[in-house]
Amino acid sequence: MSKLTIKSGKGELSLKKSNSLVGLKTTTEKPSDQEDYVESELRSNLGGFQVVSLRKEGEDIDSKLDEVRQRDEVEVGTHVYYAEGSNKPLIATGDIYITFEDGVSESEQAIVLEEYHLEVVERRGSNRIVARVTPRSPNPIKVAYMLQQISLVKLAEPDLDTILDEYEFREPTDDLIGQQWHLRNNGNVPGTNYRLRQGADAKVADAWRRLGALGSERVVIAIIDNGFDINHPDLRTKVFRPFDLWNQSPNLSMGDPRFTHGTPCASVALAVSNGRGIVGAAPNAMFMPISGTSFSNRATEQMFDYCIDNGADIISCSWGTTDPSFSLGSIKSEAITRAATKGRNGKGCVILFATGNDDFDFVNFYAAHPDVIAVGASTSQDTYASYSNRGREVAVVAPSNGDWPILAARASWDEGISWETGVYKYYRDGQDRGPLYKHFGGTSSSTPLVAGVCALILTANPDLTAREVKEILQSTADKIGAPSEYNGGHSPKYGYGRVNADRAVAEALRRREKQPEPAEVEETVTSGQGLFRFSVQRQPSAGWGVQAGVYKDYGNVLIQAEKLQSQFNQPVIVNINQLGGETVYKVILGAFGSLAEAKQLHEKVKAAGISSFPADLSKLG
Repeated sequence: MSKLTIKSGKGELSLKKSNSLVGLKTTTEKPSDQEDYVESELRSNLGGFQVVSLRKEGEDIDSKLDEVRQRDEVEVGTHVYYAEGSNKPLIATGDIYITFEDGVSESEQAIVLEEYHLEVVERRGSNRIVARVTPRSPNPIKVAYMLQQISLVKLAEPDLDTILDEYEFREPTDDLIGQQWHLRNNGNVPGTNYRLRQGADAKVADAWRRLGALGSERVVIAIIDNGFDINHPDLRTKVFRPFDLWNQSPNLSMGDPRFTHGTPCASVALAVSNGRGIVGAAPNAMFMPISGTSFSNRATEQMFDYCIDNGADIISCSWGTTDPSFSLGSIKSEAITRAATKGRNGKGCVILFATGNDDFDFVNFYAAHPDVIAVGASTSQDTYASYSNRGREVAVVAPSNGDWPILAARASWDEGISWETGVYKYYRDGQDRGPLYKHFGGTSSSTPLVAGVCALILTANPDLTAREVKEILQSTADKIGAPSEYNGGHSPKYGYGRVNADRAVAEALRRREKQPEPAEVEETVTSGQGLFRFSVQRQPSAGWGVQAGVYKDYGNVLIQAEKLQSQFNQPVIVNINQLGGETVYKVILGAFGSLAEAKQLHEKVKAAGISSFPADLSKLG
């Protein structure tokens, strides 16, 4: 095969001529009309050509193509090429994109075009044209190569077509995925006679299909826990910037049978899809293991600051306390707030805590933090898991045990739970599923499941803030249980419902397609510059408005207030408060006597592309 090197895109292509394939444009409608000289067809249309192999009968490809070109029905015949290192055929469409050097006149350009019998298709400026070969021209790749040797020509790039990969989504085929009913509940557990409630799942498999992917490798989930087996086949390829708080090192402590909890938690969120074992809710997400839970103020600050500084997008915590003696103090609370507001370059880390497994009417004190997504548990029958703590802070529930358990990864040193009957320590039904896995549950399992769902949400829309992710989870959750258990859309048992990954991803995609302007003015706006006319009066702590931003810079407040007032002709209310030790300004638009009126304005504000939500003024006074 002859070989040519041409410029293409941002680099060069070294091309070799195919010794069997050619491109034809013919007047015949049926391939059968070409049977006497076409052996087989590879593609019916590539760059406007039919790519075929010819019946050469000992002839070389050049001679046979010349012969075929003489046939009445053949309008154009051209060579097919391969780029070095590729097995995909390339064909030149006949167009050549030419950029002349600065100062080359149109008359000089015409001389170059005439030399190679090219016609102008489109002129794109004084020195850029799209030209096309004519029947008198050489092969367009040869023409481009020769043009590149001329001093008047800066660039000559032939238009090439090739076969592109079709990235059809394929669901994971890991051999235990059928046991993972929390991802898709078909009403049974393979290999058992146990009946589940069909549809009582987190709709994760549906979310994968909607995304056409298993999440993004750019999303990092930090799991803060103890007992990570980072050599587990479902985790070892994903570890990113690990840290051990106990030994202040990236070398994690492993092998202590007292600590095994982190391994199954991590696997529920992000176990890799590798054709065997299980998969996590976000199999492509990266895994940041932070080992060493602690109640210490200093350790709490370090674990959350580490997440901020090292690129964690999501922080999953399946631990905490409900002991009244150890409620959260200001230092721990501020550490969590700092991660929720300063992480992800100001968009905030998405932070999740388990509500706890005590069957209490209040949640884990960490989960009660306002910047946290508090996750409870539901069962494989779509019922409330009786151990799951209740409270007004519960955001959502997610499938876990309480009926049939979750299948999760097991640390190699995990000695298991000794069941009373127990030949097998690791599986509820005694059926051995191998040494790498075990049955798992509690809010410890439901929390990383929702963390994985959050990774899918951020895959769909990386620009979402942590607050927006929480709002999407809550607004798209499925109401399970009795309607009477919900008040204003919220239940102390179920939160806003059982998480629905598919609906959450759909909402994240919708917001991305809409591409709203950010509600907050950039902090680079100089505060206090310009003239603003306003009057100040005390606002009663009653009624409803529409919150449209939180700011640290008062200059931004003035500018945003001016815009909102002129756009919606409503009064602007500013709530001054302390958050994380800093003064912040919440901007609320309108003051209404009812929630319905505020919702009407909210729809108008949303339609204008401004992130907002109805706000209860009685809670802001």
